[in-house]
Amino acid sequence: MEEVKYKLESFEGPLDLLLTLIQKNKVSIYDIPIVEITEQYLEAIDGIEESNLENTSEFLVMAAQLLYIKSHMLLPKPEEDEEEEDPREALAQRLAEYQAFKEAAAELRKSEFSSRHMVFRDEEEIKFPIPDYSRHHELAELTEAFRNILARQLRMRKPEKRAFSGIVGREKVSVDDMVEKICKVLHRSRRVRFSELFRAGDSKPEMIATFLAVLEMIKLNRISADYNEETKDFDIQSMK
Repeated sequence: MEEVKYKLESFEGPLDLLLTLIQKNKVSIYDIPIVEITEQYLEAIDGIEESNLENTSEFLVMAAQLLYIKSHMLLPKPEEDEEEEDPREALAQRLAEYQAFKEAAAELRKSEFSSRHMVFRDEEEIKFPIPDYSRHHELAELTEAFRNILARQLRMRKPEKRAFSGIVGREKVSVDDMVEKICKVLHRSRRVRFSELFRAGDSKPEMIATFLAVLEMIKLNRISADYNEETKDFDIQSMK
């Protein structure tokens, strides 16, 4: 008879493969012919490439459990007056639970795209709150604040290894990445100083990208920038 080939990626896990073998042999999960099933299971996972071990480690763990059960059942049986727990019982219980969940998932999948079970919300218009701040700032004020931060950072920063990287190429910094960074900062604290958005180790491209990200978020009403007379800095606050 031609040997049946199995692809492990076709199974959701070792229990799925084991259940398939049991159904193929038309036996009960509570009376598993452990010797035959173990041999078929080992044949199914035979030839696993080393590069795939990370994804197939669960199959190997199950193989070890089957070999343990097989060796345990091949040992001499105890005397008749001694009762011994069937080593297959725990495995059969896991298979029964897995089979029940698999059948339930199949039933749910049938109605997955049925409109009878779908509820849609009405479209909502997202409105950004208008900041309660009357003072008007010129772009030059924010630009000057950024220039002061940039100068201070350059004075305090130590020479870095990439100082001569401009000879062979430029460091590419995404403004979108800086927007994400600012959002994370404001998630932890809804109000921060403008200068706190810049770290001592930031490169010049990173600082410029951060500055452009602030301007873009102000333009989109994602954040507000209010000048603080006491700190001589802008307070950046999330508008959400």
